Amino acid sequence: MISKKTQYGLKALSYMAQRENQGPILIADISVDQKIPIKFLEAILLDLKKAGLLDSKKGKGGGYYFALPPGKIKVATVIRLLDGPIAMLPCASLNFYKRCEDCDELTCGLNHLMKEVRDASLAILENRTVADLAFL
Repeated sequence: MISKKTQYGLKALSYMAQRENQGPILIADISVDQKIPIKFLEAILLDLKKAGLLDSKKGKGGGYYFALPPGKIKVATVIRLLDGPIAMLPCASLNFYKRCEDCDELTCGLNHLMKEVRDASLAILENRTVADLAFL
């Protein structure tokens, strides 16, 4: 399961993508409309800004806006940024691989199965963007 952090992050990005042409969006507006606790949302948007997906403007007319087009931001990228690995086991992860100490990956059926699960998930998540979420 994805974490609340990732769920809220994707909801916020979807909301922003629907309003992309309206300029910077206030955190308070996202928080109220999407029912996301504002302090939690601030931390999430800051993480996305540090990763280069969002930018912000201070002062009148300020708020958060996309640093990259929503159609270029893959859902898999957001999940990895906010949650870490997509794979269910570290030995099946592409980007966060860690060998299991008590297992032989060549003969481990669980490893092979989790790689299949990872690949099936990635086939969807790597081909969907924030823009897709906004207009489904």
